[in-house]
Amino acid sequence: MDIRKLAPHEEAPMNLLLLADPSQKLVEEYLQRGQCYVAAKENDLVGVYVLIQTRPDTIELVNVAVDEGHQGQGIGKKLVLHAIEVAKASGYKTIEVGTGNSSLDQLALYQKCGFRMTWIDKDFFIRHYNEPIFENGIQLFDMVRLSQDL
Repeated sequence: MDIRKLAPHEEAPMNLLLLADPSQKLVEEYLQRGQCYVAAKENDLVGVYVLIQTRPDTIELVNVAVDEGHQGQGIGKKLVLHAIEVAKASGYKTIEVGTGNSSLDQLALYQKCGFRMTWIDKDFFIRHYNEPIFENGIQLFDMVRLSQDL
């Protein structure tokens, strides 16, 4: 599997990005501010993530997504670890990530990759999304924020 930065002339893989965030409007907004990376297996895009600088020494990992047919193969972990290495190599001091209160697998993944919970943005998903979102039988209300010193 090859992970690379999306070339300027390439279209962002919206089908993958929308797996992690159902709001096309929000996805398009952070694509404008960030750098998109894709994972390919034999010319098929199987994963994606976006990095956005939020403060001078801080970068945020957003929209980690893996094609549904390729989940459970460790691709998500490889994407997160790749993002951490890109952030380190770029000279950032901190990398942050946010996920939903009901995103149980994602919370475990980020912690396995060295992130620590730092705060909760209460009612984030109520303020930013028009329709309720459910995961694992739990409604998304809050954004759980995690970070890692690099």
